[in-house]
Amino acid sequence: MKIGFIGLGIMGSRMAENLQKGGYQLKVYNRTKSKADRLLENGATWAGSPFEAGKNVDVLFTMLENPGAVEELACGPKGFLNAMNENSLWIDSSTVNPSFSERMASIAKENNIRFMDAPVSGSKQPAAEAELLFLVGGEKKDLDSVRSLFDKMGKDAVHMGAAGKGSAMKIMINQLLGQSILAFSESVNLGMAMGLDKKTCMDVLLKTPVTAPIINIYRSRIDNNDYEPNFPLKHLQKDLHLFTETGYELGIPTPLTSAAKEVYGLAKHKNMADLDFTAVFKFLNDKN
Repeated sequence: MKIGFIGLGIMGSRMAENLQKGGYQLKVYNRTKSKADRLLENGATWAGSPFEAGKNVDVLFTMLENPGAVEELACGPKGFLNAMNENSLWIDSSTVNPSFSERMASIAKENNIRFMDAPVSGSKQPAAEAELLFLVGGEKKDLDSVRSLFDKMGKDAVHMGAAGKGSAMKIMINQLLGQSILAFSESVNLGMAMGLDKKTCMDVLLKTPVTAPIINIYRSRIDNNDYEPNFPLKHLQKDLHLFTETGYELGIPTPLTSAAKEVYGLAKHKNMADLDFTAVFKFLNDKN
C-alpha cells in the first residue's frame, strides 16, 4: 500500500513515524521541509508539493492546522486532489468543522476519490505512543479497508457515521476540554487570591466529583508552570471557534463556549498562542 502524508507538525510527524515503524513506505510533504528530516532519514520519500504527495498513492493522510490550510492544499493550483488516482482514499485527520468535512467529501467524490474525516482524540504523547483514538466519518467499508493503518497509530478507530460525523465528535470533545481547563483555572486562581495554597486547592478540587477527571492529566503543567506545547493554545481557541461556528450554522446557542473562546483569544493576544493551552491558567493568574 502506497501512503502519502501531508502535515508534519506535533501530531502528524508522530503519526507518520508510527506508520513508518509499522513497515509502511511513506511519501511526505510539509511546508517546512526540515520537519520531515527524521522521516526522510528513515526512508520516506519527499514530495515537493501537495500535488506530488497525492500522485500514485493508495491512501493520503492530511493533518493540518485549520480548514483554510486543508482546502488550499487539497483544491489549490498544486492541490493533491488534482493528482490522486480514481478510487484512492483521502483521510483528513485535521480538526475542522463538520460542514467543511462534508464539503470536502463532496469535492473528493466529484474527483472520484473516496474521503474520510478521521480527527484524533489525544495530544503529543499519545501520538508518539500510538495511543490515539480516531473518530471516523465516511463509509464503513473504507474504514475497514485501512484499519491496519489506524492500528499502527492509535488504540482504536470508531466509526461515527457519514462524512463529517468524525469532525462533529471531535469539536464536542475539544469544547469540553477547553471549558474544563478554563473552569478549573478560574477556580484555583480565585482560591489563591483568597489566600489558599495553590497545591492544596488543586488536591482538594481533584478529590471532588465536580472536577473533570482529565484535569489529573494536565495538573502538573499548572503545578510546575510548564507550558511547553503539547496542544498549542491557538489550536484550542480555533477548535472552540469551530464549535461556535457550527452552532451558528445550525441555529444552536453556544453561550458558554463563546465566552471561553474569547478568554483563550485574550490569552493568545498576550503572546501565549504557541504555549500549551493550559497556559490559560497563567493568563488568568498574571497580574501584569
